[in-house]
Amino acid sequence: MPSLNITFTDDELEAVRAAAAAEGKSLKQFVHDLPLREQQRLQFVRYAISWGEHHRGEFDDAFPDEMPPAARRQGAEAA
Repeated sequence: MPSLNITFTDDELEAVRAAAAAEGKSLKQFVHDLPLREQQRLQFVRYAISWGEHHRGEFDDAFPDEMPPAARRQGAEAA
């Protein structure tokens, strides 16, 4: 199974250890899970942006006094 050596400063490693302990995980499991959680976070953000754009007209109809649609930034620009 492939592995990866990652270099941390003493302070960085202590912060990562503390974060792992706070989640009740081993350091190895915590570092393994980080890119997977980031992938899930990005997938959630993409879906949320898509959902918001899909429902933009409903929001504009329900709240006509809010920021004019032309002045809003679109999708990822707003994030």
